[in-house]
Amino acid sequence: MSDLEPRNSQPRNRSGGNGGDPSSFNWRTLFLLLVGAALILGALITYRTPIGTVVDVPFSEFRESVEKNLIWKNKPLRLITESNGAENYLQGWRKTGDGEKGGEERFRTQVNLLYNADLRDFLRKYDLEADPHMESNSMGNLLMNFLPIGLFLLVLYFLFRQQIRMAGRGAMSFGKSKARMLSREKNRVTFKDVAGVEEAKEEVQEIVEFLRDPKKFQKLGGRIPKGVLMVGSPGTGKTLLARAIAGEADVPFFSISGSDFVEMFVGVGASRVRDMFEQGKKSAPCLIFIDEIDAVGRHRGHGMGGGHDEREQTLNALLVEMDGFDTQEGVIIIAATNRPDVLDPALLRPGRFDRQITVPLPDVNGREEILRVHAKKVKVAEDVEWGVIARGTPGYSGAELANVINEAALLAARRGLKAISRMELEEARDKVRWGKERRSLAMSDKEKENTAYHEAGHALLGVVLEHCDPVHKVTIIPRGPSLGSTMYLPLEDKYTQRKNELLDRLVMIMGGRVAEEVVFGDVTNGARGDINQATEIARRMVCEWGMSEKMGMVEYGKHEEYVFLGRDISQNRNYSEATAQEIDQEVRNLCDNAYQKAKELILANRDKLEVIARGLLEFETLEGSHIRDIMKTGRMENPPSPPPRSPNQPPPLKPRPVEEKNSEEPEFPSGLSGLPASA
Repeated sequence: MSDLEPRNSQPRNRSGGNGGDPSSFNWRTLFLLLVGAALILGALITYRTPIGTVVDVPFSEFRESVEKNLIWKNKPLRLITESNGAENYLQGWRKTGDGEKGGEERFRTQVNLLYNADLRDFLRKYDLEADPHMESNSMGNLLMNFLPIGLFLLVLYFLFRQQIRMAGRGAMSFGKSKARMLSREKNRVTFKDVAGVEEAKEEVQEIVEFLRDPKKFQKLGGRIPKGVLMVGSPGTGKTLLARAIAGEADVPFFSISGSDFVEMFVGVGASRVRDMFEQGKKSAPCLIFIDEIDAVGRHRGHGMGGGHDEREQTLNALLVEMDGFDTQEGVIIIAATNRPDVLDPALLRPGRFDRQITVPLPDVNGREEILRVHAKKVKVAEDVEWGVIARGTPGYSGAELANVINEAALLAARRGLKAISRMELEEARDKVRWGKERRSLAMSDKEKENTAYHEAGHALLGVVLEHCDPVHKVTIIPRGPSLGSTMYLPLEDKYTQRKNELLDRLVMIMGGRVAEEVVFGDVTNGARGDINQATEIARRMVCEWGMSEKMGMVEYGKHEEYVFLGRDISQNRNYSEATAQEIDQEVRNLCDNAYQKAKELILANRDKLEVIARGLLEFETLEGSHIRDIMKTGRMENPPSPPPRSPNQPPPLKPRPVEEKNSEEPEFPSGLSGLPASA
């Protein structure tokens, strides 16, 4: 059962039904209805059909039977007239066979009183009297005609009952709001369950306090905010914060999604907006939470494809209800979105959304608090240090941290452990960010060797360069979409990046391609991701961050985190073709210079590259401490345990010896551009 449901919803009974829901399906009721209808139909058929066999005979044969004295005089002879007067019958008994030894049969003959006017005189001549009888079965005839159709429609109704009910509901109440009142009994999320976003929590907590004690704020002339917009990256806890508001506020709380407003019927969205505010005014003061408001609040006039303006009508209705002529206080709108750039400016102005609360990614202290909140639901070993885990998860959102705890619990359960240890948490962290290890992927010895040198080039430069983040782990085990990975973890949270850090990062990204070129004299397409990453960094340095001396501190082009096609596709770039060529050349120069520097550093430390590659081929995964030991002493002080191998698995591949030709600087083709980092 969903946490969002009306307060007056009835619980299900034990028999499996739905309480007092009249639309609940019951096969027993259907069976009884069908049996009853069949009995009624059978009774009508029996009532209409005379008992025994009736033989239809022509009138000429009837006259012959009368003349031969074959009609029984001691049994009734009836002149039956139908209720509509269209047909008349003579019905009686006649003898069959010879004399008294013969049998008898029931007969019926159709007569026409207009053409057989002397019928009564003819019967009296032979001492026969026909008793007039009116047969009236109009109701039976009506039922006989329509009952089969009714039975057929009844069966169709029960077979397609759900679809008919939903269609009826949509046709009769499609303009009603789909906002659901949050049940206090089911919603148990409070501000204690929200961690890592203290500033945002303080701002929304102020709204709850205002609803509880409005005089405290009104005595100085303050008024309650009409709307609060929560903005943040996916997974930062915007919806969780709204659930906490509902759990803390002692007022009605309605919840609806932005996609629930607009459907196939024209005018439905605006009607639902008006109905939603009508419900809110009846329950004022109250809170209305609209999740993913960008589905209905996009820029007006930027539609693509020439479609109808149903979404714009819905937005206009929302704007009027939030701050129009007939606006009443007491209804507070709380909305959440991760695309504030596409929202209409009229929706964001004060008076509609008075506050915009940014829900950022948590810092190291916030991550530790989030981990502790989620760790209350699982069993964790006593030696786990949450501060260490928090420092090792920079850039993780609250949803990713919750997933780390869950993946660690699942991993510990598969291993048969009684509690989650640090090893499971670290493995779950790597799985959430970089993907699961694919040890079953069959790689040839040649590809393993190429991957080992590629990742060794990244790791070597990550230690040699001064401004690179520390190397965390290097592995040639396929993980996610990559065949190998070199992982870096910063010592602290970073919100800005210096130019020297970006230049060193470009050099480190080139390490994999350079190592392939130096060792094998050839390159593979494994550096595709590196090339993409390096080109993106270099282009942003030139066009957005003003880190090119030649191009200066000028922004070239409009740069948004997300592209809004309805607005951006029609905009042309704001620089000339000559400037575009200069930008491309400057981006290429940055990548070429980084490539040349990476080549010089790898050639100067060629022996260390061989040791790192040998360690990767033997142990498959090396920690950052192992790489640093190799760079300092030329060997690993505390080598890791060798990975488990099956009896049929071949021994680890040994790297090729250093050839004389590789000691010299190889020739490289000119004009090499953007090559990036760890695969």
